[in-house]
Amino acid sequence: MQVLASHRSARPPLVPVVIGGTVGIVLLSGGIFLAWLALATPVVGSLTPNAVRPGIAQLAIGGVVWGLALVAPPSFAIVGALRLGRVLRAVFARPAPRRITQLSAALGDEYIVAEDVRLPDGRLIRDLVIGPFGLAVLSELPPPKATRHQGMAWEIRGRDGRWMPYEHPVERTARDGERVRRWFGSQERDFLVKVYSAAVTTDPTVARTATCAVIEPGQIVAWLTGLPPSRALTEERRQIVVDQVRTLL
Repeated sequence: MQVLASHRSARPPLVPVVIGGTVGIVLLSGGIFLAWLALATPVVGSLTPNAVRPGIAQLAIGGVVWGLALVAPPSFAIVGALRLGRVLRAVFARPAPRRITQLSAALGDEYIVAEDVRLPDGRLIRDLVIGPFGLAVLSELPPPKATRHQGMAWEIRGRDGRWMPYEHPVERTARDGERVRRWFGSQERDFLVKVYSAAVTTDPTVARTATCAVIEPGQIVAWLTGLPPSRALTEERRQIVVDQVRTLL
């Protein structure tokens, strides 16, 4: 199986990275500077009342000064380090391997997968497979432990542990397939290409629909090879489809 990778970088945009890195460096440097100011200079001692019998106001001022001296430096440094760590993970983290690419050895050269196809309407198709059958949209669902659903309502767990509304993944995959069908049909050609859709998940409670199949990761190869070949898709026309998909990478 051949893989057409997107020319667009998978890394996050430059502006958020620069802003996040700058904020992290400023906070971390500020924490180190405040620690040096509190421990290596007489600033804190000069701000602390040195009366033999300080009053309530002097005790309060001294408590505030020492509280800031002990709490502010590590707080700034910890928050800055966490922010920098988050930015570095976003920049250098490698994306998780995709199921379809892991199964590339089981598919012949007549199968081509295009990654991160950006349709003219802005929709991103993660995996678009070109094969003897035509085109197939594959969508990997989040792990079952990260989602919950009841009927048509879906939710996904965010990084903060909160549940947020989530677009119905099977319906979304079917709509992606329809978008690909409309995009290809809008081109002036003397042939049509069938478009199939499949949601990939290990959740047995996810049901297929009339417009989208639901398969497990281990069934991807069998599903693709089981799709009926298109007689209209000759080798020359197949190359036209491949070249057209390349324009969206």
